[in-house]
Amino acid sequence: MDSWVRFSSQSQAKERLFRAAQYACALLGYTLHRGGASAELLAKVRQLEAHMSLGRKLFRLGNSAEALEAAKRAVHLSDSVLRLCVTVAHLNRAMYFACDNALWAGRVGLLPRLDQEKWSHRSFRYYLFALILNLTRDAYEISLLMERESRGTGGGKAGGGPSAQQQENGEAGLVKGGGGSTPSEGSLPKCAQRQLLLLAAVLHSNPPLLLDLLKNLCDIFIPLDRLGLYRTGPGFVGACGLTSSILSILTIVYPWLKLKP
Repeated sequence: MDSWVRFSSQSQAKERLFRAAQYACALLGYTLHRGGASAELLAKVRQLEAHMSLGRKLFRLGNSAEALEAAKRAVHLSDSVLRLCVTVAHLNRAMYFACDNALWAGRVGLLPRLDQEKWSHRSFRYYLFALILNLTRDAYEISLLMERESRGTGGGKAGGGPSAQQQENGEAGLVKGGGGSTPSEGSLPKCAQRQLLLLAAVLHSNPPLLLDLLKNLCDIFIPLDRLGLYRTGPGFVGACGLTSSILSILTIVYPWLKLKP
């Protein structure tokens, strides 16, 4: 299993590049279709997208083993909420990759009788569960950091956030309009303003958490669309997939941007 983990780690960057190219093709195809491009050109773009998708699946062979190893490590986390979210998310990722490997085998002819639609649906369902757990983990970490910052500790990850007095001063500036001393009719309540300022401070001082949140928010529209739960269209899916792929590449190029554990 260790050799499979090493193989997956070495091919991860290439898989991310193929993923970015795949969703760039999807976005390009949508743009060309809206622009009235010829059917021949659209067919070539779709064919290129299909090749990129198949290449991605080849690079992801063995990723299930890596996800299982990550789940085994997450079991030892001290925080019970993080332990549950991270472990179950990795287990869902392992099942997602297993389904994806089966789809690859079916598309290259190794499993000619494989029901592609059924296994694709199953794959995206595991992917959606993993993303929901990842977003839950992000929300939990944000809530912990906001609580720590609101208490004025200034320690841990959120040490760069504003103090309570600075937040109050900022809120006063937001609600005063043109030198007046009363809140404007359409302004947010002070409590909401305080929470927004606190959230901005926490995310600003925690780039890995911010990138992970943005990546998961972009990614979740992909399985929602493919499963028919929330249709957004190929253009929006392509843009979300391309954005999340670029964010993933950043975490590979700059490892300190990757959220841990």
